[in-house]
Amino acid sequence: MSQAELTTAPPPRALWTLGILRSELVTTLRRWRTVALLGVLAAVPVLIGIAVRIETGDGSRGGPGGDGGGPAFLSQVTNNGLFLVFAALSATLPVFLPMAVGVIAGDSVAGEASGGTLRYLLVAPAGRTRLLLAKYASVLAFCLTATLVVAVFALVTGALLFPVGEVTTISGTRIGFGEGLLRAGLIALVVAASLVGFAALGLFVSTLTNSGIAAMAATVGVLITAQILDTMPQLDAVHPYLFPHYWLSFTDLLRDPVYWDEMVRNLGLQALYAAVFGSAAWARFTAKDITV
Repeated sequence: MSQAELTTAPPPRALWTLGILRSELVTTLRRWRTVALLGVLAAVPVLIGIAVRIETGDGSRGGPGGDGGGPAFLSQVTNNGLFLVFAALSATLPVFLPMAVGVIAGDSVAGEASGGTLRYLLVAPAGRTRLLLAKYASVLAFCLTATLVVAVFALVTGALLFPVGEVTTISGTRIGFGEGLLRAGLIALVVAASLVGFAALGLFVSTLTNSGIAAMAATVGVLITAQILDTMPQLDAVHPYLFPHYWLSFTDLLRDPVYWDEMVRNLGLQALYAAVFGSAAWARFTAKDITV
């Protein structure tokens, strides 16, 4: 091959894949919608912390038996600001975090189609499979980013408004602040991993329509439906197969010793949803006619 041919030869497919992945990550995280969603998620722990601080402004301290609404961890926040991380994640995981993920996942393919840019992306030599994987990876990156935003803002707010120190576990034992901080980080990772299956479901829904708004609405609708079904005692036999059923199992990381059973079930269920709906999204996307 001549020097001219080497110069004009297209880059390897691996470079195209990395380029598309980088482009998808940057595009997803820089969209105004993404920034707005992250801003709302960041505000949740701040508002929770301020509300608890105002409510306990007389110097009273909560305890394990404290009443009041909100997550069970909320009664411990005044004793240790680190508990604001656990309380914020407990408050955002059932609704706010998955709804944000549903918006991003639902818009990932359908938004490109409705905007007329999807056909130009498909011209790239990386192909549809790599493009779909890049979009899924960008949604997963948002899952992790969103979870870390909640955790970090909760940690900072908790440290500023409340004392920090040793952590009393759910089992009643005490662990050092360093170990508590480590468990908070693990909890954030487990929460992010808990959204993997729903992200794949949202990606699949996004391949079914060319309307980004319709895909986002349908994905959020599936989330709400699954949450409602999970609260119906008549459907106990179905509950273990619903993707949100084990979402709050991360609380077992605050036991001593740690209970792993439900967390393993949760991660296994998320992997199953990711495999099933990821495969369905691939089958649909690779056969999809792009007309806009």
